[in-house]
Amino acid sequence: MTQPIPPITLPPVEDARQEGKWLQSALQEWLDHEFIPELVNEKIAERAAQIFVRQRLEGENDLGSLVIAIVTEMQAFDFSRSFYSEFAIANAVSDLLLDSLGIDRCCGNG
Repeated sequence: MTQPIPPITLPPVEDARQEGKWLQSALQEWLDHEFIPELVNEKIAERAAQIFVRQRLEGENDLGSLVIAIVTEMQAFDFSRSFYSEFAIANAVSDLLLDSLGIDRCCGNG
């Protein structure tokens, strides 16, 4: 019988501003390389980083909850000039965070 993957908890925030800058830069780089560089990618990365930072400042450290917050709040973003959606952005943020923590995205093992 397979075991569920345990929740992934980020370390407590030390410098939310720095985390946000890192995420914005990493996400924009990912967006630009995944398809094609688009002007809207900067705005997408900026908005996702803002949501992430606010959530972290409010004490949210659970990766699943952070991803849900990004999906929910990015629904208000106008993706009409982009190939992406709120789900792609939240998944990319999750992957970037897992990579930064050295956690295998396949199976949740560090």
